[in-house]
Amino acid sequence: MDQRRVFRTLAERIEAFRLSDVYPVVTAEFCAGRSPEETAESILKGGAKILQIREKTMPDGDFLPLLKRIRALTWEYGALLIADDRVDAAIAAEADGVHLGQDDFPVPDARKLSPDLLIGVSTHNAEEIRTAQAQGCSYLNAGPIFPTGTKHLACRFLGLDTLRALIPEIRVPFSVMGGIKYDHLAELLNCGARHIAAVTAFTQAADPSAEVRRWREVFAPRRD
Repeated sequence: MDQRRVFRTLAERIEAFRLSDVYPVVTAEFCAGRSPEETAESILKGGAKILQIREKTMPDGDFLPLLKRIRALTWEYGALLIADDRVDAAIAAEADGVHLGQDDFPVPDARKLSPDLLIGVSTHNAEEIRTAQAQGCSYLNAGPIFPTGTKHLACRFLGLDTLRALIPEIRVPFSVMGGIKYDHLAELLNCGARHIAAVTAFTQAADPSAEVRRWREVFAPRRD
């Protein structure tokens, strides 16, 4: 492991998030017959600088070893690793952050457990955005932007007009997610989105590495 590539403080992790662009989310169910590790490494080879592992139903005894194996890969490629939902697993695997839903572990308590953990929150409306920021989230996700089949939600998809109305409420780095495909990138960037998350667009691609590179080319003119 190259120690120089490990993000150790919250400030370092927030800056690494700010400099990222695509935000792939890996779930074994959607890896097109590949292992999560194989899929993750292909995505990292494509240049992704942040990766989330989302396994809603995987037992803890399986999830933690998986997270640790992918942690080793993200160290190798100098990328942030985010664990979905499970604060304990994120801490045990030395992940960079955890992503929490509206019904998951409270943000203030997660911050008490690990002050340097990057804490992301899923939000679906202006009230949730304001609450997440007031509670001290490191970043938030707004979505779903379009209809999606990878997550069961009670709320309706936002659409681009609602996204444009929500962005002025956001005071922290944010990602967008939900049914996003390559053809949506230009209009999302024009709305002001700079961190675009997706599951199947990457994990079910014939070559995840090539797909990540293709998406990142769209961001290239807008990078700092």
